[in-house]
Amino acid sequence: MANLDKASVRSEVSRLKADFEKLCAEGKITCESQAIMTSLFLVVELILAIFLERTTKKDTTNSSIPSSQTGKDESALGRAGSKGKADNKAAAQNRRTVETVTLSKALTCDVCGEDLTDVPCSHVERRTKIDIVFEKVVEHVDAEIKQCPTCEATVKGRFPADLHGPLQYGDGLKAFVINLLVCQMVALNRVQKLVTSMLEVMIAEATLLKFVLRLHQALETWEAQAVEQLLKASALHVDETSLRVERKNHWIHVYSAGDITLKFLHRKRGKEAIESINLIPRYGGAIIHDCWSSYFAYQHCGHGLCGSHLLRELTFIVDAHGYRWAKNMKRLLQESCVTVSKSADKKLTVIELTNLQKRYRAILTRGEKELPVIPPKPSGKRGKLAKSDAHNLWERFKTHEAAILLFAKEPHVAFTNNRAEQDLRMAKVKQKVSGCFRAEEYAHAYCRISSYLQTMANRGYNPLIAIQMALAGNVPTTGRE
Repeated sequence: MANLDKASVRSEVSRLKADFEKLCAEGKITCESQAIMTSLFLVVELILAIFLERTTKKDTTNSSIPSSQTGKDESALGRAGSKGKADNKAAAQNRRTVETVTLSKALTCDVCGEDLTDVPCSHVERRTKIDIVFEKVVEHVDAEIKQCPTCEATVKGRFPADLHGPLQYGDGLKAFVINLLVCQMVALNRVQKLVTSMLEVMIAEATLLKFVLRLHQALETWEAQAVEQLLKASALHVDETSLRVERKNHWIHVYSAGDITLKFLHRKRGKEAIESINLIPRYGGAIIHDCWSSYFAYQHCGHGLCGSHLLRELTFIVDAHGYRWAKNMKRLLQESCVTVSKSADKKLTVIELTNLQKRYRAILTRGEKELPVIPPKPSGKRGKLAKSDAHNLWERFKTHEAAILLFAKEPHVAFTNNRAEQDLRMAKVKQKVSGCFRAEEYAHAYCRISSYLQTMANRGYNPLIAIQMALAGNVPTTGRE
């Protein structure tokens, strides 16, 4: 006991307590001594517990202290670059449903006790329980090794095509991990712990990330085919939102039509990104957007502006100024939207469209008189004159009449751009959960994988099955099957 630490003190107290209990069992300790020593051991254990708590250092692993108030964990350095196991392209057909039917027989009458064994059944009442049982499947394949008696060559049996090395993980496990990381946005460390608790095998974080990159590579052909399908669509919903990658601001650009959703990551937001993605420059239909100026640079496309954005801005103008033109324009757009949605052709007739345009222009004419006059620009002064939001909105209605009313003319053009905004919504949730992506390659992987899963969800596919199909190379390129 010359050198004491936490473990030695704890073990010494436990040893003394065990010796005392042994003496008490042998009857060598009086009742008075037992009572005194029992109380003494209670006091010693209490003091020991307090001592161990006071001398134990708290950090993020054992307390609620934030990581910013703790030092670096040197034991974690060097693990980020470790390599994971190689994956495979095996077909994933591992989903099964085990359904059983048990008959609960009525043998005796609950009222009079009559034997009902030979009485025929008139009908049955069924109650059902649906449950999930996680099953770890380990498949071993042994290849025989023989020596030819004629030429003395060593011959080995062939392994299945999906067994590339001594150990690999199946597509079912990969799909489960990718679904948690991408769809459910669970932290990487928590996914690792969950998989460990289920399989009793610790899979490295680098290996889990390899699953994501493997699916990203497997979907490269699907993405190219989806782009070609979008180019054939009559209308295309487009939008963009910011995303933090490597401590810098990037942008996710979304393109949606029908049941297809595609998202691309780029450092820029405007025309440079649109040219790099190279989808709109090749597109000839109508693009629906929120009046971002970069889209109007492509005049070979039709343009439809999001009605939801316009209605919200009109509401602000009404609340701020009470302008009658804003109230009338808001009412006109809402009435037109209802009329188009109720029509059989999902568009207005020629007469109805002409009347709409007349009312539209009349509202703007009266609105111009409500707005304050913009003073002339002083000679020699550079830049644009500052205008109110109401005046800027009025000019937007004046300039983009055709784009704002396109929904009433073309049946394939929606009144709002909500489709693109909904497709981007989970990206913002991802950023709120994770903060940012530390590597750009994983941000690109997130965009492609989430695009694929949203598209397959629109077609009615379960995400786990959709991921396994992609890993096995069986991705459908057409619509719902």
